[in-house]
Amino acid sequence: MLLPTVVYAKSGSIAEIRFNRPHRLNAVIEALYDEMLAALADAEADRNVRAVMITGEGRAFCVGADLKEHGKGERTAFARRQYLEREQQVCKRIHQLPKPVVAAVNGYALGAGAEMAIAADFIVMAESAQIGLPETSVGAFLGGGVTKLLPQLVGLAKARELVFLGERINGAEAQRIGLAARTFPDASFRADARAFAERLAGKAPVSMALAKEQLNASANRDFSSALLAELEGMAFCATTKDWQEGVAAFAEKRAPLFRGE
Repeated sequence: MLLPTVVYAKSGSIAEIRFNRPHRLNAVIEALYDEMLAALADAEADRNVRAVMITGEGRAFCVGADLKEHGKGERTAFARRQYLEREQQVCKRIHQLPKPVVAAVNGYALGAGAEMAIAADFIVMAESAQIGLPETSVGAFLGGGVTKLLPQLVGLAKARELVFLGERINGAEAQRIGLAARTFPDASFRADARAFAERLAGKAPVSMALAKEQLNASANRDFSSALLAELEGMAFCATTKDWQEGVAAFAEKRAPLFRGE
């Protein structure tokens, strides 16, 4: 029996998606993308899931394409394009999921692994983890929307450096340049990453979904359009039960209990 390439588990309000090819440092094959899409669809549909955490089994997050599989040369040009398109679909789904997504980079995140992490709302990294985009070193090209997302995160000059040189950087450097949101000690990484995801999961789901959608769209909006979109969002949130709960919780000096309604 083939083991799943992705382990998907839900606990409390967190859905954890874990790459599960540790013998290949979680290198990507077609099945992994298919199972990622299925897991993300389930997480989106489940009202009890408030945040998603993506991480890797073993000592890597994901080292990108499985070059051993590529080296077999068994794919037609059409099949190769379909494989590449799957990564675009996965990154797009991560980026547009109406729930916060945390990429918990526990080890190497390279190539497609880095691209999936960059598509997430937050990257958190273990101190010893490394992230990099080696495509120019192997004659490949970037995917997952990195040519748009990376300059927005770190600026165009730093994006050029990361892409053109293909060098790996550690968690501290990734946080310094704005690529990673947090760096946690190796020994407590999984617990710290989950605690970060749980903080996100405690926020109002409708407000969170609107905030994610509008922040993602901000680069393509002028100021007047942003104001109008925010006005619609504020008016809509004021009609929700969660808004009423938030106001009541503030007045009663207690933590709110949001239901996504």
